[in-house]
Parts: sequence; structure tokens; C-alpha cells
Amino acid sequence: MASSNFIDYVKFCSRSGKGGAGSVHFRREKHVPKGGPDGGNGGRGGHVILRGNRQLWTLLHLRYKKHVLADDGNPGEGGNRSGLEGKDVILEVPLGTIAKDAETGEKIVEILEEGQEVILTPGGRGGLGNDNFKTATNQIPYYAQPGEDGLEQWIVLELKVLADIGLVGFPNAGKSTLLSVMSAAKPEIGDYPFTTLVPNLGVVGYRDNKSFVIADIPGIIEGASEGKGLGIRFLRHIERNSMLLFMVPVDSDNIQKDYEILLQELTKYNPELLDKQRMLAVTKADMLDEDLITEMTKELPQGVPAIFISSVAHYNLDKLKDMLWEKLNA
Repeated sequence: MASSNFIDYVKFCSRSGKGGAGSVHFRREKHVPKGGPDGGNGGRGGHVILRGNRQLWTLLHLRYKKHVLADDGNPGEGGNRSGLEGKDVILEVPLGTIAKDAETGEKIVEILEEGQEVILTPGGRGGLGNDNFKTATNQIPYYAQPGEDGLEQWIVLELKVLADIGLVGFPNAGKSTLLSVMSAAKPEIGDYPFTTLVPNLGVVGYRDNKSFVIADIPGIIEGASEGKGLGIRFLRHIERNSMLLFMVPVDSDNIQKDYEILLQELTKYNPELLDKQRMLAVTKADMLDEDLITEMTKELPQGVPAIFISSVAHYNLDKLKDMLWEKLNA
């Protein structure tokens, strides 16, 4: 995902089609002197529909689509012929997309499955033709229903990346390096803060052709929940992860304090994130010997599984995969 191409938020006007009017018509044939009403119904207006597509990763294809307009239904005709329905507009979106009302912020629908289709903005119903209104006492109705108007609303689509494991850590904690080593993903890696400006996904191969998906979330800093750094823009992607892998470099002044700051920022954003499974990976451990690792283990946070790793030296990466897989399938 190139940074310029990763779009996880779009806003557009969605307007469904108007229903076609019912027909006022009477049967007129040479040998049928009193044919009676035969006006057909109007066609339904087109819907605006969301469809899940697992081949999509961003909302880039909808970035410049500011107005989505479905077709109107056609009016009914004589001979009890119904009008054609308006053509639906189908918007394909990545799995993990949430549609909200832009004015109220209310969630309308959530797309989580391949091929899942949900009507976002329903089209107006077609009007009934005069054939529907004939009775024993009103045998020649000269009226029919007009078509129902379509709906118009401003919609916000938000994408929350779907992944098994989310990498959480300060800038330059080694998240992108770990992702590049454990998967085929090629995120940008640099020796300066905020190298990663968008989430990156990677599929990690495991034993017996099994695999799991890791998401590299852009670096969090203290105060991110209040808008500092990259702010909360990417914190919502963490909500979709089955478990969180906290990453703190071994040269940190206080590993436990850094872990608690990261946890605090997530809690401020959404307290429900505390319910997710958590692990701690102390990165860049190739700078340490076994005695120092044993000594530092005593100072790690209690109650959370921890492991010392080095992405560059491939130190303990297989053990990390085993721990992650065991946690995911516990």
C-alpha cells in the first residue's frame, strides 16, 4: 500500500432513484366495448448498494466519487405492463468497511464478508396503476399513484483494517522491519520517526501451509488520543485486530513505562481494547547477551507474555510465531 494510495475515509452524497408513476389507461379494442382499466405499475427506483470484496484493500476507487446517483424507475404502461426498475448502483468496498450517516454519525451498516450486499440507500417504490383501484362500485378509476421519491443522504465510509495481529509501538520500534522479515510485505523502513504513514498488511506463513495476517499500525506517541503525532486517525484499525503485539526497543529507558504509555493511549481511545489478548516483544535484542536478557526479563511488565527478538538477526522469530499462533487459536 503506497502512502498516496491508502485511503481509509471517504464522504459522498448517495441518492437513490425515484419510483416510476403508475399508469392511468383503459383497454380499447374493437370487439371489447367495455375493456376497463389496465394501467400498469411504475418501476422501483434504483438502490445504492454496498458489496464486500476481499480483493480490495483501500477506498481509493471511491476517493473522487462525490455523488452516487441511481437511476429512476420507468412509469407503468397500458396492458398492465409494469415500468422497468431503475438500475442499481453497486459500490464494492474492502472487508472491514463501516458506513455512517455523515450528519448524525450513526452507523448504518458494516461489511465483513466476501460478497455481502447491503442496501445503503433504498430506491423509491413505484406507484400503482389504475388497474389496482377498480372495484364493484368504482369500475373506471381515473387515477393512479405517483412514484415514491428516492432518498438523498451524505454518507461516510470508514475502513478498519482486518488483521489477526496488530503491531503497536512508538515510532522506530522496529514494527516495519519485523513485518518485512516475517512476510512478503515491503513497507518503507527508515531511521527517522513516522516512517510508516499508513497501515501495512503482511501474510505470515506458518507450519503446514497455515498463515495469519499482521497489520503494521503507524507509530503511536504519548498524547496520540489527544491528537498529537498522527493522532487517532489510525487507532481505529487496531479495533479490528484479534490480538495486539506491543513492541518496545531494548534500548528504551524504561520498557515497562513505555508499554504502559502505549496501553494508556489505546485505553483513552477505546476502553474495549483492554479486552484483546496482548503480547510484548522487546526488539533489537541482538545487542544483548543471554545473561543480560535474563536480568532484564525481571523488569518486564507482569501479566503479559513477553519475548526478546531481533528482526535483523532473526533471533527468536520462530518462537514468536509459535507464541502468536498459540494465542490466536487458544
